[in-house]
Amino acid sequence: MNMLKKINCLTIDDNGCSYNSHEIIKEYPVSVYINGRYATSAMITPDMLDSFAIGHLFTEKIIGNYEEIQSIRVYENEINIHTKNPYPILFSGKTITSGCGGVSTFLDTKKLPQIESNLILKPEEIINGLNTVLDSELYQKTRGNHTVGMFSKDENLCISEDIGRHNALDKIIGYGLKKEIDFSSTFVVSSGRISSEMVYKCAVSGVPVVVSKGATTDTAKNIAQSCKMTLIGRVRGKKMNIYTGKKRINVI
Repeated sequence: MNMLKKINCLTIDDNGCSYNSHEIIKEYPVSVYINGRYATSAMITPDMLDSFAIGHLFTEKIIGNYEEIQSIRVYENEINIHTKNPYPILFSGKTITSGCGGVSTFLDTKKLPQIESNLILKPEEIINGLNTVLDSELYQKTRGNHTVGMFSKDENLCISEDIGRHNALDKIIGYGLKKEIDFSSTFVVSSGRISSEMVYKCAVSGVPVVVSKGATTDTAKNIAQSCKMTLIGRVRGKKMNIYTGKKRINVI
């Protein structure tokens, strides 16, 4: 599905005013149904919709793994999922917007999963991952999307783009579940800041290292520390801030 739309606009610059057209990113409404019942809606960039739904159900703990999904069908602006077991609908029915989440603010940090991973990264591997994420043709055209990437030490596993950081993260987690990727050997890189919701999604998935070009929040840092995750922010050039889990970064 095409993620771009061309629109007309009046441009003002040093040369005066002129009428132009340029491409903007689409914001697409999608409704999710589980076992025939409405679960939630999302405002989303229209690609990797099946991966988004799988990742969102997993990080919301509606499903425990990809094998629990019997079928998934995407048709226009509906995603229909059937599971092998008749799970209760735990969603509130609210729309997932392109902005931030926030439910993880009220999490009991004592009940968070504990991440187990032997992953050790060099600073240059983190920088290379961020450079890959930022080298987005869609972003260069629109300046209107976030990009999230999942990497192993040796491979770019998946890159996803969306108007919302959380949506993009759900997409790569869903992709990883479909491809049976071992999340404990991966690290996630985001073009946008790291919120508590994003750290929580990675914690549920068992991702040991989360990296951002931008800043983090105090709650995100507290969650990362509680679940033994490595959290890195403000990666600029060769500089980065390691907030938690410094043992996974080889600085020698």
